[in-house]
Amino acid sequence: MNDHAEKRPADCPLAARRMLLKTGMAGVLGASLADLLSAEALAAENKSPSGKAKNILVVLEQGGMSHTDTWDPKPEVAAEHRSPFKPIQSNVPGIRFTELLDKTARVADKLAVVRSMFHPKPGANGHPKGTQYMLSGAHPGGPIEMPDIGSVVARIQGTQANYLPPYIMVPGNSEQAKESRSGFLPAGFRVFKTGGRDLADPKWKVDNLGLSQLTTEQFAERRGLLSKLNAARPSDSAEAAAMQMLRERAADMLTSPRTQAAFKLSDEPQKLRDRYGKGHRGSCYLLGRRLIEAGVRFVTVDVRWPKTKQFPKGTNLNWDHHDFIYAKGTCNLPGAGGGGAGRRGIATWEMMGSTDQAFAALIEDMHQRGLLKETLVCFITEFGRTPKINKHKGRDHWTNAYSIAFAGAGVPGGQIIGRSDKVGGFVAEDPHTPEDYAATVYQKLGIDRTRPLYTANRRPVFLGHEGKLISQVF
Repeated sequence: MNDHAEKRPADCPLAARRMLLKTGMAGVLGASLADLLSAEALAAENKSPSGKAKNILVVLEQGGMSHTDTWDPKPEVAAEHRSPFKPIQSNVPGIRFTELLDKTARVADKLAVVRSMFHPKPGANGHPKGTQYMLSGAHPGGPIEMPDIGSVVARIQGTQANYLPPYIMVPGNSEQAKESRSGFLPAGFRVFKTGGRDLADPKWKVDNLGLSQLTTEQFAERRGLLSKLNAARPSDSAEAAAMQMLRERAADMLTSPRTQAAFKLSDEPQKLRDRYGKGHRGSCYLLGRRLIEAGVRFVTVDVRWPKTKQFPKGTNLNWDHHDFIYAKGTCNLPGAGGGGAGRRGIATWEMMGSTDQAFAALIEDMHQRGLLKETLVCFITEFGRTPKINKHKGRDHWTNAYSIAFAGAGVPGGQIIGRSDKVGGFVAEDPHTPEDYAATVYQKLGIDRTRPLYTANRRPVFLGHEGKLISQVF
């Protein structure tokens, strides 16, 4: 047995550090010392006075939401392909959505809706790659795997709340949520996912936070041990200061009562929870606002109804309406093409009913709390749906025209950006891409896109360099 193996932990800094790592500190915080030092330097350098946003809240309604049934009504389409949902006037003269967005229409003065989104390249017309495309703002067919925008923001701007991860996905469940990427960045900047069970369940909680097998007393004892070891070492170097910061951040996340409290939906008044709507989606949107309020830099709300007693196949309950899109209940009707199991018609409560209520409540709530001043809210989907109804009475994937929306952080509300043609099939005016979306988010945060990030082999990567700003949101 060698000399190091015979030493007690108190005599061996390496053993003490290994012991500390076993508490989960590095796993929770994610970033290494080198990552932290680099991130701190980037945060200091990479600032632009143009940024109006301190936080980003992305609502990712995955599955390819039908734009002509929601944001971009087309009442003149031939009857056999026309949406049955009539256009309604919003609270802004001249701006109309369909009646499925009745509540959202009342906050249109705070929204900028882009009706001219499209994919400029083929290859991302399936849900996994389409989701990657929107999460990263970079086409997934490139030579380098690009990280999520949220991971980039965590890398450059760090956190505002040491007791919470800088990039969180709510709930981050099943299928397309696994398309999140840290790409060429260190794994420490990957997204933290809360978990995919029903957030409306009173018993819901985030399982993978906390001290795991250790008691608070044991953890405190180990922290004290490490402090004694470090007290004997020089502490005036930048590396020593960064190590101390790393340790304190990890400890905050593992022990702070504010960590668990940030996810505690039961602290919200029932009246407010009712405003967001009963069920999983309303709870997800509300938790998104709660995390922004707690200081999380980048939050993605990835709503996908989980399996429940009411919806035993709920994991398929998304916007992928290939079959019977206008069903009053299940889309799994005679004549369906096989993809409708578990899915519900677009007008049901579980779909647009809950989405319309939750999104309108989110915008109103954030406005009333003053959170919209410095939070950019982005409502996105990975593509739209075909202007024509298929043989299964559904609409298929469509990347040639779709809609997204922005609010907050200085976005001038009450406007429509771009235009699709008379059937919603192709962009007719002011085209925009996922690359433009990413460039706009970075600019809103004040991130200098002329400064590259670097891969492990020192290859420079410029952020959103293929995109142009959506100028109307500035």
